[in-house]
Amino acid sequence: MSFTGRRVLIIGTGLAELAARALDGAVIETAAAETLNGRSLQTDPPDLVLIDAAGASAEAVGAAIATLGRAPTPPPTLLVGEHLPVALVRALMRLPRSDVLEAPFSPEDLCQAAQPLMTPQPAPMHNAPSRCWTVMGAVGGAGATTLAIETACALAERLPGPRRVCLIDLNIADGAAAAYLAAPANMLLSRASQAPERIDAALLDAFVSQAPGGIDLLASARDCHAFDTTSGEAVLRILDVACQVYDAVVVDAPRHRRAWTLDVLSGSDELLVVSELTVPALLAARSLAAEIEAELPDGPPPRIVLNRLAKRVFGPAPSMVEAEKALQRRAIGGITSDWEAAAASANLGGPISQHRPKSRIVKDVGDLVDRLMASPAVRGDVARVA
Repeated sequence: MSFTGRRVLIIGTGLAELAARALDGAVIETAAAETLNGRSLQTDPPDLVLIDAAGASAEAVGAAIATLGRAPTPPPTLLVGEHLPVALVRALMRLPRSDVLEAPFSPEDLCQAAQPLMTPQPAPMHNAPSRCWTVMGAVGGAGATTLAIETACALAERLPGPRRVCLIDLNIADGAAAAYLAAPANMLLSRASQAPERIDAALLDAFVSQAPGGIDLLASARDCHAFDTTSGEAVLRILDVACQVYDAVVVDAPRHRRAWTLDVLSGSDELLVVSELTVPALLAARSLAAEIEAELPDGPPPRIVLNRLAKRVFGPAPSMVEAEKALQRRAIGGITSDWEAAAASANLGGPISQHRPKSRIVKDVGDLVDRLMASPAVRGDVARVA
């Protein structure tokens, strides 16, 4: 987000230079904790109040926080310092929009902490029912991320309204959706995990980046420790809020089981398991589907999508009929292989539907989405091969 022209009031004088670097373009003002004026907060509230706990006594900082709390609409407030007293932090958390940043910190840390607080008004909630589509690969490299992207774009074409579809990449350690779409990876789930109950539509907007194809994207920057530092509560909360904001949510779920995986699958309306037409992939898809059915008997039925179907009639790959025999169940659909279109779109940044709209992949995904929209999954239902 841009900080240009946004007013930042710093309580204390030691952070002005660092804040000017971190919040490029912001109008920086300073004041002493003892002189914070409740009247001015009502008539001309700043976009952010930055309190330097090291710049005043704990009593003065506490009084400043109390003054902020008495404002009709308390401004977003960020408290920074080292070894912050618990009483101050508890008082700060009573403000509707606030956060804590532990010292020492860099300008980049300050920028990341300020962004969600300075995000404009929350996105409007809607009462229309949202649907969540979760996509998982049976094996690595099966094309789950590509299918998730194309599914999200196909849904965006079919759903009206400005907040149509959000694609959420839950491969938070090394997801590829942002790279495929050449879109920023702004989702900071590790930071949000410190207070998952405070994830709301405003914070969602701070995490979202606009992506080609008419969709919004929630994706994390590469972080090998992300699965260890992100709580299940934060993952489920971000999904819950997204389903309140968007008409449809498409989840690119990690293949390997996490503590929150079953909760994500259980809350989904559609669950697509993506498999290649190789014997190991088909066996893995069969096992994965059976595991999900056993652990979530009343959950959404896993529907298998066969990816990279050969264009030729004859060849070494199994046919659709042979694949379904190996799966011991029906496949919900197949996606024709078009390596050139997929590679070109990934290199150019954007969905295949944007760069190669006539690709068979686009048509097959569109047909699949139409079929699933016309015949939603029935929980507990399993399509077996006779």
